[in-house]
Amino acid sequence: MSEPTFFISAGEASGEHYGALLITALKARLRSIGQPAAFYGMGGERMVAAGLQRVVRSEDMAVMGITEVIHHLPRIYREFRKLKRAIAARPPSLAILIDFPDIHFRLAAQLHRLGVPVLFFVSPQLWAWKKHRIKLVQKYIDEMLVIFPFEQKFYLDHGVRAEFVGHPLADLPLPSITREQFARQNDLNPARVWIGLLPGSRAKEIRDNLPEMLAAARLLAPQGDYEFVIPLAPTLTSEQDAMARALVAQHGDHLPIRLIADRGAAGAVGLTTGNARATLLHARASVVASGTATVEAALIGNPFVVVYRVSPLTYAIAQRVVSVPHVAMANLIAGHRAVPELIQSDFTAANIVQQLAPLLPDGSPRQSMRNELGRIRELLNAHPARGAQPGSAIDRVADIALQKLGLPSPVPDSVPS
Repeated sequence: MSEPTFFISAGEASGEHYGALLITALKARLRSIGQPAAFYGMGGERMVAAGLQRVVRSEDMAVMGITEVIHHLPRIYREFRKLKRAIAARPPSLAILIDFPDIHFRLAAQLHRLGVPVLFFVSPQLWAWKKHRIKLVQKYIDEMLVIFPFEQKFYLDHGVRAEFVGHPLADLPLPSITREQFARQNDLNPARVWIGLLPGSRAKEIRDNLPEMLAAARLLAPQGDYEFVIPLAPTLTSEQDAMARALVAQHGDHLPIRLIADRGAAGAVGLTTGNARATLLHARASVVASGTATVEAALIGNPFVVVYRVSPLTYAIAQRVVSVPHVAMANLIAGHRAVPELIQSDFTAANIVQQLAPLLPDGSPRQSMRNELGRIRELLNAHPARGAQPGSAIDRVADIALQKLGLPSPVPDSVPS
């Protein structure tokens, strides 16, 4: 066939890194059969380095919050029109849209009108809220490539072709740093029992979650020889970093607390920082704000308690529109309450201690949760898709993309990471 052209688009940091890995995997497979190809779309520097001809920078489109979106709406609309013009001028052989549904569902409509097959990698949480958007998926998306096992059934039940490809985080090796090395780097005492406190990576999450976590640390501290480890995200500004440290000084005075500033060592898929992953590996147990870090904790096998708090108005609205039995992704994957959830009014220091304390000593509660986390880890490792060779989630997406074009998908000798 003539040179295939791939439109690949990602608008956020994690999706952008997936996009870079995917371009690398596709290029390696195509190179092994002597097939040239072109890649263009929306992405960041990593996708450009992997070979993307960038039309729009992903960082120009990734805006969080209602007021921020309104403020930047003229620029967002201008960049969106630029993407539409590029697609119209050069219809691709295949489009792969990665997460970022607000923009990508609109692009999918144009791609569909042009007769371009569309793969959507990393599903938005339509199964939890905005279920009306399933009509857009049914109309414009050829196949959903999902990273959580329960998502496949949701889409199949709604008449959408879907494939569970596995979670990219499940493909990461455990951090190689030893407990002793981690202690030396961060002025920790390796003889003490470490408890991880992960309040979230955004400033608002830290403000909402960290004080109650520190209150729990004050209750726990007299009960054992503990040291509390708080990894800070490298995405925090200097002002936000100072805010986190001020909260520790205010609520954790005289406690054995170590705030760990990340040295820029991001996880291999750009989601969880190196120090956060190492904390989860070496802590005895953790208190983790609901989000991606809970998936990481489950995969690493660190017993943990999930906490989260939002404004009363946001919570009231969420209760009306969100229809899932659990908040923690680990519990949604497991299909039952595998880890404790302390949400909103249940998120108190006393409740944290009540749920966390049984997980610290050896015994049935700790071993039972570790067994549950092991089962979750197995669930997030997909079997090879459609007869493809075993490989990572990214490998499976690459295989499906090439099969969609009728191209062979040989496993290359090596795929650069």
